[in-house]
Amino acid sequence: MNTDRIEIYTDGSCHTQQRIGAWAALILFPTKSEVLKGVEHDTTHNRMELLSVIRAIEFVQTYQPGASLNIYSDSQYICTLPDRLPGLRQKAFLTKKGAEMQNADLVKSFLHLTENHDIEWIKVKAHQRDKSEQTTHNRFVDKLSRKLVRANTR
Repeated sequence: MNTDRIEIYTDGSCHTQQRIGAWAALILFPTKSEVLKGVEHDTTHNRMELLSVIRAIEFVQTYQPGASLNIYSDSQYICTLPDRLPGLRQKAFLTKKGAEMQNADLVKSFLHLTENHDIEWIKVKAHQRDKSEQTTHNRFVDKLSRKLVRANTR
């Protein structure tokens, strides 16, 4: 297995009134890159953020199971979720009122997938215009997910 870390940039977007969302991921392997994207109906912004990470990790597992990953996201929800997972698991993914937490299905998938990888979570500022590589890649997945939402809400 290649010891280089794989870099993944993820983003999700949603038209809140129409509940149409899209997600995008840019995966930078040491020798190639892949772009993944998808559209979902009856969804939310957080579901799209989660799905972008889930689909990217699933794709990486096909080629390099257990690979070390750097995952870049502008989502506070995504970047803080790994630290909250032990508590969520302990509470069986239930709210204080005993109802299943929002997005429990995707959070459980996220948990299962992230357990098998050494992942560094990197929070990037959204919509930055500087010319750094991180900003360029983040803007790419942001624009792609928003473009997909626009194309499916007309």
